[in-house]
Amino acid sequence: MTVQDPRAEQTIELSVRQPAPGVTVLAVSGEVDMVSAPALRDALVNGLGDGGTFVVDMTGVTFLGSAGLAVLVEAARLAQQANATLKVVATARAVTRPLEATGLGEVFSVHGSVDSALG
Repeated sequence: MTVQDPRAEQTIELSVRQPAPGVTVLAVSGEVDMVSAPALRDALVNGLGDGGTFVVDMTGVTFLGSAGLAVLVEAARLAQQANATLKVVATARAVTRPLEATGLGEVFSVHGSVDSALG
């Protein structure tokens, strides 16, 4: 008998695009929790190494747990070291509430849309 751990399933989808030279947009959707946060971390670390502007579009995120918040904090630190600009797009309460509750909404450059983040 084989039993698959449902927590082993990837709970987020990541999509990367570069709308202009030096600009990367990472669209995140689904749940960012302790299971999926490492995938988000890998995408951020790889993208931030290039410098420039990095936008994390979290409009499709339905849950943002403490592991996801920790990844964003680490990404902000890495962006500073790489002379990159990190911007977060968040509109859903599932993302804005944890950012506000932890005070991290004041730490990150938070925008209502990718266009406003790039404008």
